[in-house]
Amino acid sequence: QVQLVESGGGLVQAGGSLRLSCAASGRTFNNYAMGWFRQAPGKEREFVAAINRRGGSTYYADSVKGRFTISRDNAKNTVYLQMNALKPEDTAVYYCAAGYGGSPSSRWDYMNWGQGTQVTVSS
Repeated sequence: QVQLVESGGGLVQAGGSLRLSCAASGRTFNNYAMGWFRQAPGKEREFVAAINRRGGSTYYADSVKGRFTISRDNAKNTVYLQMNALKPEDTAVYYCAAGYGGSPSSRWDYMNWGQGTQVTVSS
């Protein structure tokens, strides 16, 4: 298994930016595809972005396309989510997840999850 720890969340005004990080330890990081998901109060956990093992392919939810960028540094065992032009509707707990592949946007294809980091966007 791989252990995941998110960081970088916080409170930001609408239009601002945050960068989330997810540090991995345990098994070989570059064996895993990585994803970011989020969950707002009273809502289902939803896909945000994903990246394949080598970082050559990325995937985004329509709601964040053009504003968020996922990247990874396999030498540092870390995946990032750069979030720009934040909106109040981006407020949620953000989770990173590790998987062996399958559908990048399906939470059922990820086996390991971090504890989450809160992102709050004020209007």
